Amino acid sequence: MTTAGLMIVMLMGGAQLALAHGDAHHHEYGDMHNMEMASSMGSMKGGFLTTKEIDGYTVSFHIMKASAGMAQGGTHHVMIKVAEGGKAMTDLVANSKVTHPNGKSESKMLMKMGDWYMASYDLGHPGKHQIMVLFKTNDGGKHFGGVNYVDAGTAAGA
Repeated sequence: MTTAGLMIVMLMGGAQLALAHGDAHHHEYGDMHNMEMASSMGSMKGGFLTTKEIDGYTVSFHIMKASAGMAQGGTHHVMIKVAEGGKAMTDLVANSKVTHPNGKSESKMLMKMGDWYMASYDLGHPGKHQIMVLFKTNDGGKHFGGVNYVDAGTAAGA
């Protein structure tokens, strides 16, 4: 099974758990100057994947185009995995924010999908998007960071 296929199975299989676990907490992002934006972008078949360290946690950012029938929330799935010591942390409260190339921003809570947290956004238009995450750990600590994303399908027109 391909990585993209596996992610779709995870998304569909974890949807009920995510909806049952839905958390209505909403968090503010605080000082934007504390955020480091990753300048290097990794890629994998079917999407964008990069990791970065945020306050000692390894945070994986995976962005992939939504397949037909899965795009009801947006053109792309933004998925985040937070690990400590190589072990995925699955008991977080996490929020995401995207700032689009036109400067407009939107925030969405991330839904738990196995070891990943996910939200859908419309990212198919040209230009650089800032993808940010704020997650709260069990010790009450709030952690913030992000990456830049340019849709490879629109990069030529950007």
